[in-house]
Amino acid sequence: MDRLHSMRVFCRVIDCQGFAAAARDLDLSASVVTRLIGELESHLGVRLINRTTRKLVLTEAGERYLEQVRRILLEVDEAEASARSDAAALCGHLKVLAPPAFSAHQLARQLVGFRQRYPGITIALTAPGIIETLDESFDISLISVGEGALQGDFVARRLASSTVIFCASPDYVRLRGIPTHPRDLPDHELMVPPYPGELLIRPDQPEAGRPQGGALPFNFGVSPLATTHVDTAYAACLAGLGLAMLPSYVAAEALQTGRLMRVLDGWHLFVVTLYAAMPSRKHVPAKTRVFLDYLIDVFGGCERDPWLPSTQGAMT
Repeated sequence: MDRLHSMRVFCRVIDCQGFAAAARDLDLSASVVTRLIGELESHLGVRLINRTTRKLVLTEAGERYLEQVRRILLEVDEAEASARSDAAALCGHLKVLAPPAFSAHQLARQLVGFRQRYPGITIALTAPGIIETLDESFDISLISVGEGALQGDFVARRLASSTVIFCASPDYVRLRGIPTHPRDLPDHELMVPPYPGELLIRPDQPEAGRPQGGALPFNFGVSPLATTHVDTAYAACLAGLGLAMLPSYVAAEALQTGRLMRVLDGWHLFVVTLYAAMPSRKHVPAKTRVFLDYLIDVFGGCERDPWLPSTQGAMT
């Protein structure tokens, strides 16, 4: 039961002196109004209205309840009006620094909701490349951190974690098959960023008693495409050039629509943590605070990977 809604209906029934009249005023059916009042009385365990053929009469309990409900609804309406006024008053220009792939695949789509909520705030978004620490010339820096702790003297709030997984297009899989274990990778076209030496490929379910949970070293060797630009690797993967290692926030939509497949299922490269950072906790402008709160709200603000929910709890 929506108690506030039932309270409003109760007040309208009394004001209109009838269930049918209140129903017309509220654009509800008379049966719905009757049911809501009945549910409210059942919830309270007391009769509020005595029904007669000619008029409605409040019980003694109903009179006390009506007085209290009117006060509650007035306070709720005043609180909502105050919140709307605050939102309307928020304005200004917000400078945001963010990784380009995260901006394109996740942040941009969330700005619609923020704009609807705070139409007075405009955003200048800069997305130059990988961001590993705060830039004090921006109100908010979105930082991506791999292994190790976040470094720097600033305030940072976790947004989410993202798993770097192996992906391929259906066309590639039809032509070359699906690798199921890291030892299968030498038989595949694997696109990797320029990286000297070995990397570890980690099992989603760490193996107890084994070094590094059963992670396996792998030398990626010659790549058909070596690029540090995530969206270039993503586009080449969609086109079928080879396997790509993509953050889940980049691959999520293509995986959902079937344009990409997760391969080497049960294994991942590493997990990155996304933070929203600002220079100081003191005197934070309202526009910065509401944007930070909004980001935490839409991305979860916890260690979970929201783009691969089925893998939560399995990553290391």
